[in-house]
Amino acid sequence: MIKSENRFMQPDSVILMSTAYLPPIAYMAFLFSCSNIIIEKEETYPKQTYRNRCEILSANGIINLSIPVNKPHGNNTKTKDVTIINSSQWFTNHWRAISSAYSSSPFFLYYKDELKGFFTGSYNNLLDFNTDLTTVILKLIGINCKIAYSETFSMPGQDKLIIDTRYSITPKLEGEFKNFEEYTQVFAAKFNFIPNLSIIDLLFNLGPETKNYLKSLKL
Repeated sequence: MIKSENRFMQPDSVILMSTAYLPPIAYMAFLFSCSNIIIEKEETYPKQTYRNRCEILSANGIINLSIPVNKPHGNNTKTKDVTIINSSQWFTNHWRAISSAYSSSPFFLYYKDELKGFFTGSYNNLLDFNTDLTTVILKLIGINCKIAYSETFSMPGQDKLIIDTRYSITPKLEGEFKNFEEYTQVFAAKFNFIPNLSIIDLLFNLGPETKNYLKSLKL
């Protein structure tokens, strides 16, 4: 569980996070609220997390988009060594799904050219891909934060001075984040509001107001 009250809001706080593919809104809210970010790269790569998957809202409901990956050292592979299986053409399918879901959103045309270039299969390393994509999203939102990488692996709770979210921002613990104000989503007439989707759901629907929305979240 993330326990970040008081300490978290201090400008000199340090937060330890996993890498993430088109991260959920909660993840981006932490990036917004903390100036010093450490991305974990020395961990043994875990399955079924936001490290290689995201959730978007389509006409048929929530879609999980997952990047197929290869672990060169089997279950002992570190996150920094995980590679992307581009032969599957996952990037074509993902961009098609994103376009179909958000082409009618207010700000899709405004941002799509900045993002489309990442869906060409030109990246081989998952960590590099996620980092570069997230950096562009941060720029589009207008978030400035210092991002570094872990040098060694620290067990959860080992460093009491660092806010550790590596294993808390996960699809398995969605119920931990409950303070999402509703905003108008593309398929609002069809579905009730769905919180904490990929940051692109917020970006394509709110555009320049994305930063203010993240600022308003109480995590």
